[in-house]
Amino acid sequence: MLKKDRFKAFVDYFSNNQPDAETELHYNNPYQLLVAVILSAQCTDKRVNMVTPALFERFPNPQALADSSSDIVFDYIRSISYPNNKSKHLVGMAKMLVEEFNGQVPDTVEQLIKLPGVGRKTANVIVSVIYNHPAMAVDTHVFRVSRRIGLTNGKTVLAVEKDLVKNLPKDSIHIAHHWLILHGRYICVARKPKCEICPLTTFCRYYEKEIRPKLSSSKII
Repeated sequence: MLKKDRFKAFVDYFSNNQPDAETELHYNNPYQLLVAVILSAQCTDKRVNMVTPALFERFPNPQALADSSSDIVFDYIRSISYPNNKSKHLVGMAKMLVEEFNGQVPDTVEQLIKLPGVGRKTANVIVSVIYNHPAMAVDTHVFRVSRRIGLTNGKTVLAVEKDLVKNLPKDSIHIAHHWLILHGRYICVARKPKCEICPLTTFCRYYEKEIRPKLSSSKII
């Protein structure tokens, strides 16, 4: 199957079956999503969602967080991975938001990556989810699933990002990020993908090359 046909099949399936896919992080405004995404690095969304209610109640806006200290923030996020670094990043991020962006979350990747704790992936999540920009945040799920399906052969995160942005319809890029994440989180898992229940096997390269031949040989035997 040609790459363009895989992309079409991918978009067609999810457009019909998951048209409203969205992040599983809980948030009510851009500031809260930025905090949640910073916390979610190498940590599950479920764990982040357990921590953020109390955190957001104590620090309801960038100014409140900027006026705090990393030691105080640490107490609220101690169950999150790398709480020492993340508490420092959160306070530094809030101070920069207040001092340089008037307390508003920037809407460009270039501005966002200036903030402490914000890398390209986090910046892409924000501009995609909040501002619906055609940006593709490539995390471990997006990287793995897009390569398995056959949407890309990229060997680096940036290469995968560029390939997906180039080949996906512009108006689907922001939601395709969620399609790939959710599919990787629940079906196309890392160690043992659940191909037996996967709805994408008709156009998945991994299934074509790795699973179907084994099924065929077992039937012959």
